[in-house]
Amino acid sequence: MDFKFSIANMGHIDDICEINDLSFSVPWSRMSVENEIVNENSLYLVVLKDDKVIGYAGIWVILDEGHITNIAVHPNYRSIGIASALLEELIEQCKSHAVHSMTLEVRKSNIIAQKLYEKFDFVNEGVRKNYYSDNREDAIIMWKYNI
Repeated sequence: MDFKFSIANMGHIDDICEINDLSFSVPWSRMSVENEIVNENSLYLVVLKDDKVIGYAGIWVILDEGHITNIAVHPNYRSIGIASALLEELIEQCKSHAVHSMTLEVRKSNIIAQKLYEKFDFVNEGVRKNYYSDNREDAIIMWKYNI
């Protein structure tokens, strides 16, 4: 499949918001997405196919740590390696920004995402009880060290 990575910009907002709405039970507002794109501590990547965003990933870079905010792929392009490619590119971007460790929270029920992170050597380091506002589901805290 032919696709390319790009740093997200305001021209990608509509596509990112569409994927966001299709992917999360409590999607971020458009304003939140816009704020993330211009946040100097954020890095958002998009995957483009024919100039349309088919997936995106975001991370906050704070000192030498990265906190993954979201990874999402349009439903029409799932299960073909786009999320893996995004995560791999995020890790490469972190290396170039002198990030030494990465973390994230993932729903306890989201086994597919947990397996993705484990494939890239993220480990379960704890639980945030009642983390998600929509159903009070716990979040698994995962870390990747020595990037």
